[in-house]
Amino acid sequence: MQNRGQRQMQIHNSVNHFRSCLLGIAVADALGLPMEGMSAKVVARRYPAPDRFHILGPIGFVSDDTEQSALVAQSIARSQDDLELAAKHFRNAMRGWFLRLPFGIGLGTVRACLRLLVGMKTGVNSAGNGAAMRAAIIGVYFADDKDKRLAWGRQLAKVTHTDERAIQGAQFVAEVAALCLTSTDREQILRQAAEVITEESLQKTFQTAMGLGETTPAEAGHKLGNSGFVVHSLALSAWCFLHHGDRYLDGVHATIAAGGDTDTHAAIVGGWLGTLHGAQSIPAPLIKSLAGGPFGEKHLSVLAQCLGKKQKPKYFFWPIALMRNLFLYPIVLAHGFRRIIPF
Repeated sequence: MQNRGQRQMQIHNSVNHFRSCLLGIAVADALGLPMEGMSAKVVARRYPAPDRFHILGPIGFVSDDTEQSALVAQSIARSQDDLELAAKHFRNAMRGWFLRLPFGIGLGTVRACLRLLVGMKTGVNSAGNGAAMRAAIIGVYFADDKDKRLAWGRQLAKVTHTDERAIQGAQFVAEVAALCLTSTDREQILRQAAEVITEESLQKTFQTAMGLGETTPAEAGHKLGNSGFVVHSLALSAWCFLHHGDRYLDGVHATIAAGGDTDTHAAIVGGWLGTLHGAQSIPAPLIKSLAGGPFGEKHLSVLAQCLGKKQKPKYFFWPIALMRNLFLYPIVLAHGFRRIIPF
């Protein structure tokens, strides 16, 4: 096991860290997507070992969790460390992304994107987990500067979510990701990251999660909440990271087994564990099985290189993303219908 000093010396090997974070998010997101909205009991019955993708054969398709994380990475790379410019790029990116008809978007993000389309610069007063799910890459990029992590986490969160709970949830996700580069002590990472939380309900549920101890993921989801409410997302993700984070896939499996907002919670935990353990901890067959094109393995790896080398990434050919979304809509709707069938 690496000690703290060794990890700090390696922090500048940032291309690998960015890639580990983004791929950690993508693989976990694609694994959790088919189970989104299912109870822990139904997940256990239908998907006892979600170690492969289930949306369309062996191909892994990511959702808005990965796509927005990639848009944040793209905006950071294009901004050359200018926060106002990054926020502008991210607003523009979100407008284009919304017009490509992505699926599985939370209501708060939908409302925020409609505001962006009419020229508004800030999002809606929502405490959903949309800002938190995409924030890990901010923490990895600014791993050596807490003030920038906090400022960028707040500003980019407000593009869609202005509720203080959503903002601090995003800052917390970024903090954990940053600390994963300098420590392997998961409890220490979580407690240090929680210093950014001042909102009472977030503090309360975080302490509940830290004191919950060993139990089943289903019971953790029941006690902490497993919905898209950021207060639930923060607590459940922290518990899964703490108790099942020895290996990447163990942590992702536990998060999915809790049911509820499985793709987003798995993406959060997957981003943390990918950063903590490195891309080599993510099963290579799963990485190779991610759908190609926009937001696939190659796209995310190029974004990682651009972040590490401070290069501006090229825009991808957006009609491909639109056609893919239109193709997937019937499949995603079929999975949604499958959720309501009681067997």
